[in-house]
Amino acid sequence: MDSPQTTHALKQFLSYHSERLGGYNSKYRKNALQCPIDTQVEYTIGRSRTWERKYLLVAILYQLHVKERNTMAGDSSFDIVSQFDEQELVNAIDQTRREVHTRYDLKDTKTEITLSKTSITILTDSSLTLKNVRDILESKAIRRNLSLKIFKPGKEENAAGGRVRQVIELQQGISQELAKEISKYIRDNNPKVRPQVQGDAVRVTAKSRDELQGVIALLKQKDYPVALQFINYRG
Repeated sequence: MDSPQTTHALKQFLSYHSERLGGYNSKYRKNALQCPIDTQVEYTIGRSRTWERKYLLVAILYQLHVKERNTMAGDSSFDIVSQFDEQELVNAIDQTRREVHTRYDLKDTKTEITLSKTSITILTDSSLTLKNVRDILESKAIRRNLSLKIFKPGKEENAAGGRVRQVIELQQGISQELAKEISKYIRDNNPKVRPQVQGDAVRVTAKSRDELQGVIALLKQKDYPVALQFINYRG
């Protein structure tokens, strides 16, 4: 809907159907401005049966999009994300390796710790050693302000030579399901605030910073399966 051709076509359509659009739009405008656009699409398309009415919906959403942008001009906002500092994770793993290789009860275990973009793999000589290595890794992560929620340990597996292996998945980003849950929780507790799912993040918009601070305090009381950060303050 951002291409010049599409914008021109929508403007022509709005001009041609101005009277009909006014009546049709007034039926949904109030609800549409109180919920995300995606919800409005589902709400209205379910009641549209003809091609013309569905195209009319596109024009309505275009109007809502423009009005929403104008309404937000003086607002404040921030983004809810789930991220971690990759360099700090590298540092934590380097420190773990050094401690494992120098500690008297671990230095002869031939432990290997491998970091990839999405996971950490620990290969060592026994389940007890694996637990000790994980304890060290978690303590180093905490000292570098990394949440333990970024770690999602897999099952312990048998490896060649009687050794054991464990893959720890790295969690980053907010899933669509969790993003919708967070958005609903915000709307239910503060109707004046407008949350909107944007990929693997949630953008929260309000008239004042005090309302945004209230949302942050509210979310900090919840125990979500991923670590949340509040970034990109605007306004």
